[in-house]
Amino acid sequence: MDWKIFFRSILVITEKNMRIYYFKGPVVVFGLLFPLIMFLTFFIGRDLDLILFFPGFLGMMLFFTASSVGPLITPWEKREKTYERLVSLPVILESIILGDLLAGAIFGIAITTIVYVVCAELLRIPLASAWLLGLAFVLGSVAFAALGTLLASPTTDNPSNIMMLSSLIRLPLIFISGIFIPLGQLGGPLFLLTSLSPLTYLVDLFHAALNGNAVYPPWLDALVLLFVILVFVWCAKIIQKRNLVKGI
Repeated sequence: MDWKIFFRSILVITEKNMRIYYFKGPVVVFGLLFPLIMFLTFFIGRDLDLILFFPGFLGMMLFFTASSVGPLITPWEKREKTYERLVSLPVILESIILGDLLAGAIFGIAITTIVYVVCAELLRIPLASAWLLGLAFVLGSVAFAALGTLLASPTTDNPSNIMMLSSLIRLPLIFISGIFIPLGQLGGPLFLLTSLSPLTYLVDLFHAALNGNAVYPPWLDALVLLFVILVFVWCAKIIQKRNLVKGI
């Protein structure tokens, strides 16, 4: 493998994705407006501790922004017949997957960082550990950008089908991930169900970074997110490689 071509192809694909897909309607709606509306709907008119629930909001924002770009890229390019052009160039499938992932991760980090900085200034959000906050941003954005890339892998050239599938998977996760009900208040079967969601560990890592009140040790949260990244990327590669073999 020519590593120079490999890394250059990843950067070129990432730049192309950022230029084309960041301002598409589905990305703006599902990546920006939807989590904000969900948060406001939950908090308006209710006497809730914003400091306690802010890590969950931050996790939800990063989850939706990082995973909103990937589901649009592959089906859109299959419909426009540019996917075939990509795989015929001197790039490998891993370059395409990592380029799509990196574009989603950068979008998630950029938007969520802006939201955090504004909220931290206006609402006086505490910060217990800056390096844990940075770790949460990086691991969370990469993990859920990988999820977005995986969701785009099924054989279809209709972006609306992928966005519908994406909503069916992402929406239930936000209700079982300690966003609206803190993990410390859950027990029994509900706690076990929450532990199955990768978003739970991002929210918990944000709790450790912002208020030092995490349920799991930060190293465990980070380890789970790393494992999730590897699984999502591996699954996306297997599915897309199988589609190429079938000529889809």
